[in-house]
Amino acid sequence: MEALIPVINKLQDVFNTVGSDSIQLPQIVVLGSQSSGKSSVIESVVGRSFLPRGTGIVTRRPLILQLIYSPLDDRENRSAENGTSNAEEWGRFLHTKKCFTDFDEIRNEIENETERAAGNNKGICPEPINLKIFSTHVVNLTLVDLPGITKVPVGDQPEDIEAQIKDLVLKYIENPNSIILAVTAANTDMATSEALKLAKDVDPDGRRTLAVVTKLDLMDAGTDAIDILCGRVIPVKLGIIGVMNRSQKDIMDQKHIDEQMKDEAAFLQRKYPTLATRNGTPYLAKTLNRLLMHHIRDCLPDLKTRVNIMATQFQSLLNSYGEDVSDKSQTLLQIITKFASAYCSTIEGTARNIETTELCGGARICYIFHETFGRTLDSIHPLAGLSKMDILTAIRNATGPRPALFVPEVSFELLVKRQIRRLEEPSLRCVELIHEEMQRIVQHCGNEVQQEMLRFPKLHEKIVDVVTQLLRRRLPHTNVMVENIVAIELAYINTKHPDFHKDAALVPSLLKSDSDPYSQMNLGQRRGNTPRNHMSPQVTAQQQQQQQNNQQQQQQQYSEAHDQNHVGENSTPSMASTWLSNILPPAPNRPDSIENSASNTPVHNNIVSPVKPVNLLPDMPVNHNPRRLTDKEQKDCDVIERLIKSYFYIVRKSIQDSVPKAIMHFLVNYVKDNLQSELVTHLYKSDRAETLLNESDHIAVRRKEAADMLKALTRANHIISEIRETHMW
Repeated sequence: MEALIPVINKLQDVFNTVGSDSIQLPQIVVLGSQSSGKSSVIESVVGRSFLPRGTGIVTRRPLILQLIYSPLDDRENRSAENGTSNAEEWGRFLHTKKCFTDFDEIRNEIENETERAAGNNKGICPEPINLKIFSTHVVNLTLVDLPGITKVPVGDQPEDIEAQIKDLVLKYIENPNSIILAVTAANTDMATSEALKLAKDVDPDGRRTLAVVTKLDLMDAGTDAIDILCGRVIPVKLGIIGVMNRSQKDIMDQKHIDEQMKDEAAFLQRKYPTLATRNGTPYLAKTLNRLLMHHIRDCLPDLKTRVNIMATQFQSLLNSYGEDVSDKSQTLLQIITKFASAYCSTIEGTARNIETTELCGGARICYIFHETFGRTLDSIHPLAGLSKMDILTAIRNATGPRPALFVPEVSFELLVKRQIRRLEEPSLRCVELIHEEMQRIVQHCGNEVQQEMLRFPKLHEKIVDVVTQLLRRRLPHTNVMVENIVAIELAYINTKHPDFHKDAALVPSLLKSDSDPYSQMNLGQRRGNTPRNHMSPQVTAQQQQQQQNNQQQQQQQYSEAHDQNHVGENSTPSMASTWLSNILPPAPNRPDSIENSASNTPVHNNIVSPVKPVNLLPDMPVNHNPRRLTDKEQKDCDVIERLIKSYFYIVRKSIQDSVPKAIMHFLVNYVKDNLQSELVTHLYKSDRAETLLNESDHIAVRRKEAADMLKALTRANHIISEIRETHMW
C-alpha cells in the first residue's frame, strides 16, 4: 500500500515533463483564509522551515509539493553527481535541475519565482511552482499550497482579487481525485470558515474533506476547542484534527520545528489529555498519508481508463499529422493521387466520409440540374412578356401593305424565337452554379486530404490554383456549347416536329370562314334567287335584322369559345374546349394576358390599340380611343398564341435535357478525367516540387507535442499496469 504514493509521484513527473494537467492526479489541496496557518501546517508535516513567511498574503502562487521518502540506500533518487548520495534531505524544482540542500535557498527560490510571475506587490499568479522534497523523515505525500482567501485588495491586487482567488481554489478542489484539507484558526468562529464553506460546495457528502484547526494555544482564556475537535459544532466526515503552530516570534527566533513538536505534544497532554493521541502534527501526517493511499487505490482504475482513452486520442492526432517526409517526390505523388481520387469520389458520391449537414459534390450538382435549373425553366411561361399588341404588330409587319387573308408564318417564327431566347440566360446561370460547386469541392475532399493540406500550406495553395485554372479554362467551352444549344433551336423552327405537326394541322380548320355571317347571307341570297335590289323594304328590313342577330350570336359564341380556351390553361379542358387542349399541359395564368394584364397596352374586351396614335395633321387632336378587335384579328392572335405555346414546350423540354448533358461532358467529366494529369504536370514535374512539401511551423510543433504526450501516456499506463500486476487493488 505504501508504494501507491510513489506511483502517483512518478505519474506526476511524467505529466510534468510534457507540461500537461489534462489528467487530474490524486493530491491533497490545502486551503484556508489568509493567515489561518496553512503554510505552518505544511512546514510541520515536512519538518523543515522552507516557505516564505510574513504578514498579509505571502503565498501568491500555487505550490505543488511532493514529499518523497528516500532512505540512505535509495539508489533511484540519490546520485553522487548532484551530491545527494549521503544527504538526509534536499529539494529540487521542476524549472531547474539544481538540487537544494539548504532550505533557506529553497525559500529564496520560491520567492524569486513568485516575484517573477506575480510581481513584487501582492499580486497573484495561477501558474504553479513544482517542488520535490526528498527526506528520510517524511511520509509520501503530495500537497498543494494555495493562496489564502482574502476579501479586500491590497497593493497591486485587482478589485476582483476575491473572485480570482476563489476561481483558483475551485480549480484544484473540484478535482474529484483530490483530498481537501480545510484549515481554520481556532480563535475564529467555525461557522464563518470560508474554507469549510468552499469544501462543502464541491464535496457536499464530505467524503474527501478533512478539517484542521490551528492556533489552539491562542484561544481566549476560559475557552477550549473540545466541541470543535469532537465535531459537535460542525461535523466533518473524515474528522477534525487540531495542531499548534509556531508563532511569528518563534519564526523570527528561528525556533526549530522539532522543538515545536515537543511543545505541541506537551500542550495537548496538558490542555486536551483525552484527545492528545488523535491530534497534533504527527497524527495529521499519518492521517493524510493513510487517506491519500486509500484515495489513490480508489482512483487508480478510473485513472487507468482515462490514460488509455487519452493515449488513443493522441495516437489518432499524431497519425493525422503524418510522419516526417523522407522521400519528398514519392510523398508529393501520393498526395496528388489521394487528392484527385478524393475529388472524384466526392463528385461520384463514393467518398468514405459522407457529409450529413449539407449537400455537396455530385449531390449538389444533381440538385442544381433538376431542382434549381429545372424549376427555373418550368417557371418561364411561353407567353411571358408577349402582349396582344406585340402579336398583332408582328402579324401586320409580316404582311406589309397588303391585308392578310391568312396568319403569316413569319410572324410565328419571329415571336417564338423571341420566347426561346429567354431560355438562354438561366442555362448560362446553371453553368456558373456548377462551376462554383466544382470549386467548393476542394474543401470537401475528406479529412485525410484536408490534414495533408493543413500540413503543407504551400502545396495546398498550389493545388487550389491548379484546380481553379482548370475550371476557368473549361468554363468558356461550356458556355459556348450551351449558347450553341439555344442557337441551334433558334436556327431552324421545325414546324414538322411530330409533337408540333399535330397542332399545326389543325390551324386551317380553325381559320375556316364557314361561320362568316356575310358568307351565310350570300348563300341565302343565292338559294332564294332574290336580287338585292329587287327586295321589298319590309323583306330588306327583316333580312338586316336577321343579319344583325346572326352576327351578334356569332360574336357571342366566339367570345365564349375564346373564354373557354383561356380557362383551359388553368383547369381541365373538355374535349371541345380548345384545338390545342389535348396536347398541351395546363399553363399558369399569364401576367400579360387579356384577363390579367397590367401592361401599358390598352385592353377592354377585345379592344387593342396596336400602335401609338400619331397626329399627322398640325393642330388637329389625336383620337386615343382604341378600337375593338375584329373576329379575324382575335382568331389570328389565338392561333399564334397556341402555336407559340406548343413549340415553346417542345424546345424547353429539349433544352432542359441537353444543357445538363453538355455541362457534364464539357466541364464535370472533363475535370474528373484530367485533374490528376494536370496536377502532375504543374506540381510533380515542377522544379519547385521540393519546396512544396515544407511543413508549416505549427504542424511540426504540434507533432512533437503529440508525440511527447503519447510517450508520457504510454509510460503512465505501464506504471499503473505494474501496480495492477502486484494485486494492490
